[in-house]
Order: sequence, then structure tokens, then C-alpha cells
Amino acid sequence: MKKEPIIRFAEKRDLQELIVLCELHAIFEKSQYDPKGKAEVLENYLFSENPPLFCLVVEWKHKLVGYDSYTKQFSTWDASYYIYMDCLFITEKLRGFGIGEKIVERIKQESQKLNCNTVQWQTPEFNTRAMKFYNRLGGISKTKERYFLNI
Repeated sequence: MKKEPIIRFAEKRDLQELIVLCELHAIFEKSQYDPKGKAEVLENYLFSENPPLFCLVVEWKHKLVGYDSYTKQFSTWDASYYIYMDCLFITEKLRGFGIGEKIVERIKQESQKLNCNTVQWQTPEFNTRAMKFYNRLGGISKTKERYFLNI
């Protein structure tokens, strides 16, 4: 890769491209995605005075090619805050160039700024490539089933 991608916080101008990446991510994870109304909701959660959601984007050649969204959450068991990495996605053609590792390093830096000493995330069981990547980084798997209750 001749020019290094830029990892930066999302800006309002990125919302439409971010929604496209979210849809690609959902397709990759064999899930449904409806972009309707997402720009307004994401704008509110990402850019309010005290945002509950943070999002890093990967920009390469003036186009977004990846993103990582996360929240600060509290663990009752550990009696401390941690970062929950909700989404980490890089477009297919840019995987394998070390971008994911750079994003994880950036998340570690942001975690320290938020006084968090743990990062947690999950990936679908079929995403073996990601599991190998996370294991290589030193991630520890704790297998659980994730449930959803629609309200």
C-alpha cells in the first residue's frame, strides 16, 4: 500500500459513507440492515455534547474504507469501566494490510484516555479470519451465546 490510510474520528460529513460501510458490514455478517433514518440517529449519538458512541473511521484516497465504533461501559464483576468495541469493519480489498492492527492500537490509546483497562468485542463464529487476527493480537476468547429480545 503506497499511501497509508488515515485513522480519525468520524465527522458529520462522513455519515452517508459510514452508513454504506454499516450496510456492507451487515451483509458480511449475514444480517439485515435498513439505512432509513440512520443518519439522524447516528448524528445524535456521535455528535451530541456528551456522546454515548464513539466512531473511528479509516480514510484512504479520500474515501472511507473502514470504521470502528465503541462505547464506554461498566462491568459489575470487575467494578470498573471498559470499552466495548461494537463494530470493527474494513472493506474486503483492504484487509490484510495491517489496518485492523492500527485500529486496535488506536482503540487501546482511546481506552487509556477514558480510564479503561479492558476492551471487549465479539465476532460471528464463522469469521475465522478475524478470530485468527484477534488471537494474534493477544485477544482472549470467552465463548457465549448472544441473545436478542426485540421490544
